[in-house]
Amino acid sequence: MKIKQAKQVATAALFCSTVVAAIFLPLTVSGKEPPTPVEKEQQNQELMKSVNKGYQLWHSPSLGTNGLACGNCHPDASATNPHTWPKYQTNLSKVSTMPEMFNWCIAVPLMGKTLSYDSDEMVALISYATYMHRGVAFAPGKDEQYGGVPVKSGPGFPTGNDGNR
Repeated sequence: MKIKQAKQVATAALFCSTVVAAIFLPLTVSGKEPPTPVEKEQQNQELMKSVNKGYQLWHSPSLGTNGLACGNCHPDASATNPHTWPKYQTNLSKVSTMPEMFNWCIAVPLMGKTLSYDSDEMVALISYATYMHRGVAFAPGKDEQYGGVPVKSGPGFPTGNDGNR
């Protein structure tokens, strides 16, 4: 009798584990393969296209109507501090994000039309500002008013971890 009960328990356990696996196995997520060197280079080229577009927008008066550009107040994306967002922004009177602050700057000091948060232009501005601050420790909410590491010399964007060529 005990052997029969043991077989029933084993059968029930196998059934339950099969049911559990059938329910949860499709919900598991497998990790994605790392990019190949060619894919990584293609991805970096796409990023740099966005950074370059952001640089052009940052230094152009095209975002506003009064001839000013983001770079007039924030050379090299200084004081944008992407690593500190989200944070409480006093001029917005709320916890906000960097794109919200960019739109405030476009609408108020530049007297321009705000951008959609998912527009190519907004992504480019974020790409440029974030790229100029790469290597800075992530610190949401930190109150600091200094910016990225300026380029010491030469054209283009800094490529080293210290912010220089």
